[in-house]
Amino acid sequence: MSKIAVLGAGSWGTALAMVLCDNHHDVRIWTHNPDQKKAMELERRNQKYLPDISLPDSLTIYDDLSQAIEQVEAIVLVVPTKAIREICQKLNKVLHHKVVIIHGSKGIEPDSHYRISEMIKEELSLSLYDDVVALSGPSHAEEVSVKHPTTLTAASENGELASFTQDLFINQYFRVYTSKDIIGVELGGALKNIIALGAGISDGLGYGDNAKAALITRGLAEISRLATIKGANPLTFIGLSGVGDLIVTCTSAHSRNWRAGNMLGKGFQLNDVLNKMGMIVEGIRTTEAVSQLAKKENIEMPITTGIYDVIYEIRSPKEVVDDLMTRNRTNEVDDISSLLQNRYTN
Repeated sequence: MSKIAVLGAGSWGTALAMVLCDNHHDVRIWTHNPDQKKAMELERRNQKYLPDISLPDSLTIYDDLSQAIEQVEAIVLVVPTKAIREICQKLNKVLHHKVVIIHGSKGIEPDSHYRISEMIKEELSLSLYDDVVALSGPSHAEEVSVKHPTTLTAASENGELASFTQDLFINQYFRVYTSKDIIGVELGGALKNIIALGAGISDGLGYGDNAKAALITRGLAEISRLATIKGANPLTFIGLSGVGDLIVTCTSAHSRNWRAGNMLGKGFQLNDVLNKMGMIVEGIRTTEAVSQLAKKENIEMPITTGIYDVIYEIRSPKEVVDDLMTRNRTNEVDDISSLLQNRYTN
């Protein structure tokens, strides 16, 4: 049994805490909101995020960060991308021993274009951890919380920490694989949110399965193109963090990004969408970051560019789809073949 702190009491943080409780660890979950802490303790539910799910009796809830992390062996960061730096800065002040750092967040930071692990490494004191593990894959908190079969990947350049994370979480309904390709796993988890926005837009426009299949497939090509140039293994994207995460996020009403895209496709303005959602939609911010990165690296990402134009340039979704469908002709696999050849011959 390990003592573990989950930082972030949203739907995914709560679901991961429940998995750890099922595995008989000493689990505490931290929220920055005192009112949420009181409500969760009183009702033994997370009413805003998982209202129909009873919290395990063994789960302890904190709003004091220093108390939540006292004597823990591992910290699981499950907060929005924009809060990662702030949380790490707070940990520097209250954490006084070395821990395993695991994160379950998915996003890219605008301007710096950093992945989550890069943000953590820039902010968190090196004396407090050895390396970072990313826990990612095709997963909805709503399904994990009712113990539906789910598979994820624990990725780290440190194989021992990836295996440690696998041992923490794996059970009969929550299967965890390991990988050393943290670049690919993090980029796959972040970039699929952009494509999920596009899938929602397509559905909101009333297009059918043909359009969505094309979007997912060509979206995977964009993800692979950018991620491989940034150092990822292209084979990662035929696995859980690539096609797996794309399928679950682009085809389910559980997906915040799909739901946001769906409303955009139906004609809602971005502010109205975000107000109706009432939760963080990571794909919005990631679209800005990846659009910047694609321009910087001179990488062709027409779907990402189109979604950026819908969100930030207020272009008509139908107009963007028409532009995508009338692009210059090209061969389907030339770019992927080139990436593979470059990776394994250089």
